[in-house]
Amino acid sequence: MVRFGRIRFVALFMSLFIGLTLISTDFAEARRGGSFGSRGTRTWQAPAPTRTAPNPNGPVERTMTPTPNTATRQPQTVGQQRPGLFNGFGGSLMRGLLIGGLFGMLLGYGFGGMAGALGFLVQLLLIGLLVSFAMAWFRSRREPAVAGGAPHGGGNGFGSGHARNDATDTKTRAGGFSIPSIGGGAAAPAAQDIQLDKADLDTFERRLAEVQKAFADEDHAALRRLSTPEMVSYFSEELADNAKRGLRNEVRDVHLVSADIAEAWREDGTDYATAAFGYESVDVMRDRATGRIVEGEDQLTETTELWTFVRERGGDWKLSAIQEA
Repeated sequence: MVRFGRIRFVALFMSLFIGLTLISTDFAEARRGGSFGSRGTRTWQAPAPTRTAPNPNGPVERTMTPTPNTATRQPQTVGQQRPGLFNGFGGSLMRGLLIGGLFGMLLGYGFGGMAGALGFLVQLLLIGLLVSFAMAWFRSRREPAVAGGAPHGGGNGFGSGHARNDATDTKTRAGGFSIPSIGGGAAAPAAQDIQLDKADLDTFERRLAEVQKAFADEDHAALRRLSTPEMVSYFSEELADNAKRGLRNEVRDVHLVSADIAEAWREDGTDYATAAFGYESVDVMRDRATGRIVEGEDQLTETTELWTFVRERGGDWKLSAIQEA
């Protein structure tokens, strides 16, 4: 009897632990990520690796660009998140069974009405199987079809995924950037690779500091001038959230350490370029009332990100996506 009581206590503890895990998972998934914006037809492709950002990266996570495999799917908007392990049908099933089982244990009827620890373990196994089948089904429905073939960034180091030619595969230096030769690759058929000049690279370097300053100053007019409307919506959302919490994000002393051009292409008369930035900055969160630092440290830290810029014909380069690297 004592042993059975211990088993029931352990089972109750496990149920409570799982319940707390569900709560923390929902909270984590509700927070904004570090990958947002649009890269045209390459939004759902991973950017090509560079020497500044050699590790494989995924596609943009938060975007208003529709997935290429269906015209009826609604694009993600600000604040929307893709279904996770405990969201949607699988999450409802999991929560319902766990909560019902927990109440059954508290009332002394076993987990979900099945008697004893054996019934508890059997139901856990059944729950796991049901959730696995549900997640496999959802994953098969959500798998995006990449237009034009395999995504960029597949695993052979710098410039993999691009055609190479010993006679023409050269790298030129302009400013702080290393420019790979860009041939063929896995872009959508409508995209055409382009070459950039030093003026473009100088603009990208300036945009890095200008956008950081505009965000730190909460200068919405400057953000609208430097970024696409989609990016402005994400920035405004984060600034509003900081203000609601009584915080202010201070970003200063931005210094570019290294930079590479991962991709540059044209589609429908619009130019795109994705640059890998390695930069140092002081990035802290301060209390609006007291100025006290509540997050981060008042010292230089190094960050690596992928910034995508877009330019309409005859227009200026504007920031259209940021991805963590």
